[in-house]
Amino acid sequence: MTEQEIIYTMALTRVPRVNTAAQHRLMEEAGSASAVFDHRHHIRDFYPEASDKLSAALQEMEVQVARAEEELEFIRKHHIKCLCYHDTDYPSRLRECDDAPLLLYYKGNADLNRTYVVNMVGTRHCTEYGKDICRRFVAELANLRPDVLVVSGLAYGIDIHSHRAALDNAVDTVGVLAHGLDQIYPRLHRDTAVQMTSQGGLLTEFMSRTNADKVNFVRRNRIVAGMADATIVVESAEKGGALITADIAMSYHRDVFAFPGRVGDPYSQGCNRLIRDSKAALLQNAQEFMEAMGWQPRSSENQKDKGIQGELFPDLCEEEQRIVDCLRQSECLQINTLAVATNLPVHKLSAFLFNLEMKGIVKLLSGGMYRLT
Repeated sequence: MTEQEIIYTMALTRVPRVNTAAQHRLMEEAGSASAVFDHRHHIRDFYPEASDKLSAALQEMEVQVARAEEELEFIRKHHIKCLCYHDTDYPSRLRECDDAPLLLYYKGNADLNRTYVVNMVGTRHCTEYGKDICRRFVAELANLRPDVLVVSGLAYGIDIHSHRAALDNAVDTVGVLAHGLDQIYPRLHRDTAVQMTSQGGLLTEFMSRTNADKVNFVRRNRIVAGMADATIVVESAEKGGALITADIAMSYHRDVFAFPGRVGDPYSQGCNRLIRDSKAALLQNAQEFMEAMGWQPRSSENQKDKGIQGELFPDLCEEEQRIVDCLRQSECLQINTLAVATNLPVHKLSAFLFNLEMKGIVKLLSGGMYRLT
């Protein structure tokens, strides 16, 4: 992507009263942010249905270009990556979500599109029980699947304990921020955040000089939910950001798990309710999680050479062969995990999987899992 296109994309995300859905629609109709800028005074030339409010709002895009140019200098100076929506490094799971940001700012070294990604969320007022779950679960998961990526929000409580458990177990971890990368909130987590940039990373949709306002935390939650295969709620009161993240994950058709707590404990009520209402699967340990997700332990992969050989399917197209190769490495996988591993959009992947089912090569299991027949 050219520097000019990056600047205009940044500017478009800054235009007041133009939400994410409208930004995507404009990019789709115009073909690029540069084209939106060039036609900002005559937006109906390519988008006849544009409202008067949208047309008026786009007049402010020119004002935002100067701010975007400043931001480009900031990210260059601090070696921050700008991940635009169609870039290969942009989290492909998140790209499948209707409200995915047009661009993200990333400081780190972890692959955001690795095969195994999970987020852990919970109350800011976690108990010793919640802290112990974070330590134990991440340690178990690291032993079974050391290449997993753990995502959370760097907040007090469960978030920061999940990040620190990942760091302690040599697992990459990414914190999604509700502000720009020129600050760390809360400040007490700065040392952990710095460590994460060399063992994971920090990710945000917000430019520098953006404060950690309350509304930004809700927006942050959709990124936490959207870039992972599953959401794990460790502890939560009856209301809170963790439950919002769980609801968003469900709306994205992602798996949600919750650790149960003792009846009457205030910070177990949210988890117990999720389980009671069948919105989350009850979780007790990493082995259960692996089995539910269809993830195979790293140690078992070296023993799977006896799997089906590619030459048995000489009539497969390149994309179908890619799917078969991925399924050969794991006993079964969810479609979102397959989408990341094969670098295929979910809607295209679904069509290829259907063809493979018709050929008797792939079978759809309960829970939306796919495996070779």
